[in-house]
Amino acid sequence: MAGEIWVLGATGRVGREAVTLLRKAGAEVVVTGRERERLATAGPDLRAVTGSLDEVCARLAAERPAVVVNTVGPFTATAPKVVRACPPGTCYVDVANELSAFEALHAIGGEAGRTLVSGAGFGVLATESILLHLLAGEEQPSRVRVDAVASVAIEAGPIGAALASTIVETMRDGGREVRRGRLVRTRAGRAAERLTTPEGDVVTTAALGSGELFAAWRASGADSVIGASALVPANPAVRAALPAVGGVLRLPGVAGFAARRLARVTIATAKERPRPSSWARARVEWPSGRVREGWLRTGEAMTFTVEAVTEVARRLAAGEGRPGAFTPARLLGPEVALAAGAEFTVTR
Repeated sequence: MAGEIWVLGATGRVGREAVTLLRKAGAEVVVTGRERERLATAGPDLRAVTGSLDEVCARLAAERPAVVVNTVGPFTATAPKVVRACPPGTCYVDVANELSAFEALHAIGGEAGRTLVSGAGFGVLATESILLHLLAGEEQPSRVRVDAVASVAIEAGPIGAALASTIVETMRDGGREVRRGRLVRTRAGRAAERLTTPEGDVVTTAALGSGELFAAWRASGADSVIGASALVPANPAVRAALPAVGGVLRLPGVAGFAARRLARVTIATAKERPRPSSWARARVEWPSGRVREGWLRTGEAMTFTVEAVTEVARRLAAGEGRPGAFTPARLLGPEVALAAGAEFTVTR
């Protein structure tokens, strides 16, 4: 594994656990953040770069690491800034799930020979991996639906800026789906569906503009694509209110204020994950009417996210990238999800 791997946001849950795994894999890790004392907890022997994101980006341009791992939200704002700071040859990977962040990164593309990977976390990698597994050797489908059913253990303490901004930005993006090959705005929370996982858990998912939708569209090329999640409230009355909430968040200054307030909300007591497994489902239909359905199973969703972003960073450092903007399984194949601890089940 050649060259340094910089981890931005190394004191958050994903960042600090990714640092641990990368070090175990023998990577030369550099941690970054605003507070040197907190960075020292990631490993007192690690080189630390402290400062604001702008200051860290200035150092990036001068020092030319092999890979930058970005865990700092909101990714709609941070991803373009970090990518433009990366010098030629430096690869980039993040754990974004905001639709607008994917659109921004893919608009930048593979400038100056860089490999850009967005969405190396549970929702995007899990759903696109089972989808690509079902599509292997098949013609282009006409209709696709992917569903992310995360099971997450909640840590005690503040929600934090990265998670808060992702929640707010996703709500602000509102409803989206692909119709007739075009990404269009729809009512947030529509297309609710009650699913029974292979382990017998019953969950309700509904559509919301997100990275899962973007990844499924790019992976399949289908004319009709829905990206749904169990994180969308199951209560019909709450789902009905989502468009109004998104409209308010799109008013000037409201999203930033909401994200800052949410980040300071403190979880008093840690909570175990609600289900033993996290699931991703893909349902594919072809013009002939033939249908296939499959599931990806893994454990706690945040643990999978850490394994996933670490696996992608290691592969990029080993030279497995190529110029362009990608989601992880489109670049490295659905096998990267297996390497992060998932398994596939085809049920139809």
